[in-house]
Amino acid sequence: MKNFAKSQAMQKRAQQVTPLGVNSNFRYWGEGITPYVQKGKDAYLWDVDGNKYIDYRMAFGPIILGHAIEEVDNKVAEEIRKGVLFAMTGELEIEVEEMMIEMVPGLEMVRLATTGTEATMHAIRVARAYTGREMILKFEGNYHGFHDNTLWSTYAPAETYGNARSPIPVAASSGIPRALGSLIITLPFNDKEAFERAMFSYGRQIAAVITEPCQGNCGAILPEPGFLELIQQKCSEYGALFILDEVKTGFRIGNGGAQEYYNLAPDLITYAKALGNGYPAAAFGGKKEVMSIIGHGVAQGGTYTNNKPGMAAAWATLKLLKEKPILKSIQQRGQRLMDGVDQILTEADLVHAINGYPAMFTFAIGAEKITSQREWNNTDHELYLEIMDALIERGVMPDHDAREPWFLCYAHTEKDIDDTLTAFREAVQVCKK
Repeated sequence: MKNFAKSQAMQKRAQQVTPLGVNSNFRYWGEGITPYVQKGKDAYLWDVDGNKYIDYRMAFGPIILGHAIEEVDNKVAEEIRKGVLFAMTGELEIEVEEMMIEMVPGLEMVRLATTGTEATMHAIRVARAYTGREMILKFEGNYHGFHDNTLWSTYAPAETYGNARSPIPVAASSGIPRALGSLIITLPFNDKEAFERAMFSYGRQIAAVITEPCQGNCGAILPEPGFLELIQQKCSEYGALFILDEVKTGFRIGNGGAQEYYNLAPDLITYAKALGNGYPAAAFGGKKEVMSIIGHGVAQGGTYTNNKPGMAAAWATLKLLKEKPILKSIQQRGQRLMDGVDQILTEADLVHAINGYPAMFTFAIGAEKITSQREWNNTDHELYLEIMDALIERGVMPDHDAREPWFLCYAHTEKDIDDTLTAFREAVQVCKK
């Protein structure tokens, strides 16, 4: 059995100075089981007790190349020696924006941010300003950051959402003004009929429909064929903007992201995570006609939007993505891992569904297919977490949350995949008994 004494002691120490002993609710696994990190390198991390793990959390997705990658860290070190932050624009950030526009089809203008939350918040403001409307439509189980505009029907038990024909928006936290609920429409993901009804009834009042291409915080549920295309079509028909939230998929499932993957043309797109390989870098952008209203009566800014560490990391990360077959390698290894997990669960006679992309995927137990949070809610989360516990004990660390995908990075090796599948087979056998 692994020793977690130092993590347990550090949790008690941290709880004296910060709520739950962590600086984001997602990092809290529970009393006495929350890990505290010492360091990371390539595809591995070590906790404060010295336990080593093959990392499949990848900081919730930002680590696309690997931890502590020299090409990125050296560029950051080079740039910060010239100063870290200025109330002025520099060439480095312009080059980052130019690379993004070169890599992503349909991306015509970009504004930088620091976090995914900021990116989606600003995109929604721009959409409301551009359309002159206030209502936003989002889908149950989709997470678009921690701001009040979209933190609705995100994590609540599905039975609180009401009937699928007339869903009830449920605030995901105390402290969110109830009045904002009148400006949000929530619908089950992948429900084409419900979406068409909602657009028929409210389409001329909706400023934007915002969606992740894949439900990155709800079991990596993929869009059904034609669903994203339907969103794009109806937004165009009713004069609403289509916001594609690529905070998790951007620069991960393809250099051109989900809009290249699905051949979409959203009005606005949001980015963060893999953009900077772990450094604080985010952005939103889209069509020039829409983005051009910023600065003309539309406010957007932030002291740290062009922070040098984030911009240097984004520059180095994008350069590597352009020059090397990074995402192709991740796709190949991720596919092998997905196939192996599928085979092991099948051999164990566990009914399951594999969801997501090779670069970010997961599985759910107890259903053969899942298309929405309402369906995912009825799967066997308890057995999933038991398997995760057994994996962590064997030196493999996915997230301790059934909603979170497994993320791969370029540093994961063929041996890592082999070792993971060996550990996974053992974990499933132990937990099934």
